Amino acid sequence: MSETEKASTPTSPFTVRKISKDGLKITFKLFRYLLPYKGTFIAGLIFLALSTGTSLVFPKLIGSIIEVIEGKSPYTINQITLFLFFILVFQAIFSFFRIYLFTQVSEWSMTDIRSDVFSKIITLPISFLEQRRVGELTSRITSDVGQLQGLLSFTIAELFRQVATLVVGIAILFYTSWKLTLFMLATFPILVVASVFFGRHMRRLSKKAQDELAAANVVAEETLQSVNVVKAFTNEQLESDRYKSILLRVVDLSLYAARFRGGFVSFIIFALFGGIVGVVWYGAGLVQSGEFGLADLFTFILYTTFIGASISGMGDLYAQINKTVGASERLFEILAEPAEIELKNTHPQAKIPIKGEVTYDKVVFSYPSRRDVPVLKGIDIQIPAGEKIALVGYSGAGKSTIIQLLMRFYNTDAGEIRLDGRPISDFGLTDLRNNIAIVPQEVMLFGGSIYENILYGKPGATKEQVYEAARKAYAMEFIDTFPEKLDTLVGERGIKLSGGQRQRIAIARAILKDPKILILDEATSSLDAESEKLVQIALDELMQNRTTIVIAHRLATIRKVDTIYVIREGQIAESGSHQELLSMDNGLYASLIKMQFEDAENLK
Repeated sequence: MSETEKASTPTSPFTVRKISKDGLKITFKLFRYLLPYKGTFIAGLIFLALSTGTSLVFPKLIGSIIEVIEGKSPYTINQITLFLFFILVFQAIFSFFRIYLFTQVSEWSMTDIRSDVFSKIITLPISFLEQRRVGELTSRITSDVGQLQGLLSFTIAELFRQVATLVVGIAILFYTSWKLTLFMLATFPILVVASVFFGRHMRRLSKKAQDELAAANVVAEETLQSVNVVKAFTNEQLESDRYKSILLRVVDLSLYAARFRGGFVSFIIFALFGGIVGVVWYGAGLVQSGEFGLADLFTFILYTTFIGASISGMGDLYAQINKTVGASERLFEILAEPAEIELKNTHPQAKIPIKGEVTYDKVVFSYPSRRDVPVLKGIDIQIPAGEKIALVGYSGAGKSTIIQLLMRFYNTDAGEIRLDGRPISDFGLTDLRNNIAIVPQEVMLFGGSIYENILYGKPGATKEQVYEAARKAYAMEFIDTFPEKLDTLVGERGIKLSGGQRQRIAIARAILKDPKILILDEATSSLDAESEKLVQIALDELMQNRTTIVIAHRLATIRKVDTIYVIREGQIAESGSHQELLSMDNGLYASLIKMQFEDAENLK
């Protein structure tokens, strides 16, 4: 597989990976996000060490109480109990600051990571984004970063606590009785092997359950996005059954995992407490032989319990670290992608002055995902500044591709596109796109207010400028009928507005941007006759003194342009004015006009 293919292969957010050296290296890279908060993180580590240390003192103090009972201690029970109380208070204080400080570090560092990943995603080229599902990319920002947050706020602390408990606890046990310690450690390999086996099997079950949940989420997302189609075909029951069947498979997997987990826990409890019984039996013999005291045995048993719990918890920690490594690898796949632009500041950049003359010179292009299928085959177009041209032709002829290349969503394979005589590659992407505005067929509005959606064309504009743009787009005619006027919420993707109203908001947005080059991508094709008339009036206002490229199926809307280019199979078949093209015998444009006229007659 080539590097390009590797880069374009989407990675499932639910892929389970084994921990590798390279994966750990990538995970350690994430710790650079801790550097701005290293002081807080070090303080958290100090409180973690203090909290762990105080917890390890408890078994020793409990053993001291036994020494008092045996009359072998210079302290009283009240003194030791009071000391235990103070230790408990300090441990509570240390634990509070440990949790608060680690949470503070994790929240701020995860905010930085989420911001960087989101900023990277929105600056990646269209060719990358088209090969990824939206759900996959959002899962990077949500679930993957959530895994890392768990690492900083919980997993690191638990790993440190378990390792410290093991090391310090075993050292204390060796000091107390090396014979009993070796006897106790002989039972641990069984627990370790069982934990590793259990962890691997549970990861497989977890992956299957997550895959099924992902499939359920896809069904829910697709159903809600196409709810009008679902209701039109009265398929509510079908979709409900489809969703429920997947959830039932998730339940089956979860119950199987629960049975497996329950059996493992039962085994661990049996093995752990069986080991403790063995330690008590062997230790009691040592006490009877006088090798060490009853208090030492009691202390030994408590430390053994601590150590056993630490070992049994290692399996969960391993699984958590495994998930974290996988999440960090996926995040760094995104962060390593080359961006189109760099986000240097949050202020809109001033436009560079251009005239708007556009030239396509023998442009050849194939989409990266279909290199063997040529889309454009030597396109030559000359658009003088301020003129209006139209691109017509059958669907799939390459009209929209011509626009995408002008905006540098993709780069040409051969030939050149020039702006004011300069190759568009000489312009920065921001400089180029700042001078271009597009009014698409399907207008995508954001879920805010009408005012915010128009302001999107020029974020630094004043309210008066927004109002004037809406007026020129003939949008105030319907905006004034709303109680909230410009502050009216449009709903998700503009669902509360009609198609004609959304188009006029898009036109107002383009007017506010005040571009030198205007692109109308079938801007009226989905409108009824009345809405089309109003939108066309607004478009005529918008097209004044701008280089305009119109893509249209309704050929009646392009009669006023200076030149019409008829595209067929990626090549220019005809070009000229409306009348010139109509006069061509057996011309493609003339046949398209005839077909539309016949379709209109048949509909009457």
